[in-house]
Amino acid sequence: MKPIEQYLLQKLTERQVAGNLRQLSFLPTGIDFCSNDYLGLATQALTQDSHLANGATGSRLISGNSPFAEETESFIASFHDAEAALIFNSGYDANVGLLSSIASRHTTFLYDELCHASIIDGIRLAICRNKFTFTHNETQSLHQLLQQHSATGPVIVVVESVYSMDGDLAPLHTIAELCTQYNAQLVVDEAHATGVYGTHGQGLVHSVGLQQQVFARVHTFGKALGCHGAAIVGSTLLRHYLINFARSFIYTTALPPQAIATINNVYQYLAAPHFSNEPLHQLIAYFGLQIDEKGITGCVPNSSPIQVLRTGGNEKTRKLAAALRQSGLLVYPILHPTVPLGSERIRICLHTTNTTQDIDLLLNTILKYEQEI
Repeated sequence: MKPIEQYLLQKLTERQVAGNLRQLSFLPTGIDFCSNDYLGLATQALTQDSHLANGATGSRLISGNSPFAEETESFIASFHDAEAALIFNSGYDANVGLLSSIASRHTTFLYDELCHASIIDGIRLAICRNKFTFTHNETQSLHQLLQQHSATGPVIVVVESVYSMDGDLAPLHTIAELCTQYNAQLVVDEAHATGVYGTHGQGLVHSVGLQQQVFARVHTFGKALGCHGAAIVGSTLLRHYLINFARSFIYTTALPPQAIATINNVYQYLAAPHFSNEPLHQLIAYFGLQIDEKGITGCVPNSSPIQVLRTGGNEKTRKLAAALRQSGLLVYPILHPTVPLGSERIRICLHTTNTTQDIDLLLNTILKYEQEI
């Protein structure tokens, strides 16, 4: 065996011994409580666009651009109350391209310690040396860092509006006020808020009226919008800059016309007068009430579709997930090292396609399992 293969095998063996080896699997049929398809749009065909090309044939800077792509970006920008938007192939590409390109050597990044891996990777790739985390959703921790670093050069603060592993919301008003006070630029990843918050799903930033105080927002389409890709919304200047300096935009084949049409269709659906995400929020409220009534411990309900049942320990979490799947309930165990040791959990995602009866079945099954162990 070659030395590099020995190293790879050693690392995999260590992970297997620790009980946290990742493996691909096929999702069985059942009641969906694990996907990010909050509005149930991933399985809906809003329109048929089979006449469109399967491929973009190249980068947007070579052969992959089209008037329709730019029209879609203009609509997205207007929808989110921004000057401009630029579509990326995924939320990961958007975060990496944005954060790795907008910093100079003198820039300081301050970011929430629970930010998504794409944010962390984008900041790692930035050429600046000053990169610091602050305690999750603790504005005093952010305040202290701003006091320490605001005089050293440009400061960029990065947060998520809704955090994917806990479903909790960032205190955006206070964070925006601190950024204004210290002349820092705020970047907000709206991946799990797009479609969910705001009367038409414009996101949490828009719903609390902070869109003019945020330098850039990242709206991912692979969650509630049920398709693929992402857009960065902000100023026209930012859009031009990213076209020239965001490597994950420049050096990749663009999304195919079919994908752009799907994105456009979904945004038209969100913007329609009849759209409402209120049924989703009613289910979220029902879930919270039932958690309290049934006295289920380890779960602190919140206002997002992402609910968390903390279990502790990879093995216990796996066994509970297996028991729920045997009852036809599709949940996903979140294990260490995806989350810190001791904070393993069952991640429960609520959707408009779920019913109150589905929630009752889920919670009753959890109660039964807890009583039997």
